[in-house]
Amino acid sequence: MRYKQEQRRPKRVINRNNKRADERKPVKASSSSNGFYYSFLTVLLLCLVQITISAVLNISKIVSYKAKIVQITKTRNAAKALNEQLQDNIKNFSNVTGLEAIARNNLKMSGEDEVLVIINTKPDETKEEKEIVTRFMKLKKHD
Repeated sequence: MRYKQEQRRPKRVINRNNKRADERKPVKASSSSNGFYYSFLTVLLLCLVQITISAVLNISKIVSYKAKIVQITKTRNAAKALNEQLQDNIKNFSNVTGLEAIARNNLKMSGEDEVLVIINTKPDETKEEKEIVTRFMKLKKHD
């Protein structure tokens, strides 16, 4: 039979006066707690990104809605002005004098004792026609 020799570990000598022996000991942190912290920070970062994107989208919606509100108020004010004008026209149509004015001005009608005189005038030349004439005159001078 063979006898096994006991494997003895060397005794560790602790020198309390020597601080280097304590400094050489590595401090092990548990890897599971580090993994938890990293996963927690990752989730926190994703939440922060989501909140930022939501804030930007909400601000852009607010701006577009305010622009739509301004446009709607402008159209509403224009509709109110048109409504008032139409109400005035209705009042004018109900009066005899208003009907006579409309008949004279728009329909070219006259009353029993009146004579209707229509004077046709030649419309003024437009700017385009004037420019064409001036160009022609310049060309004629050079010839």
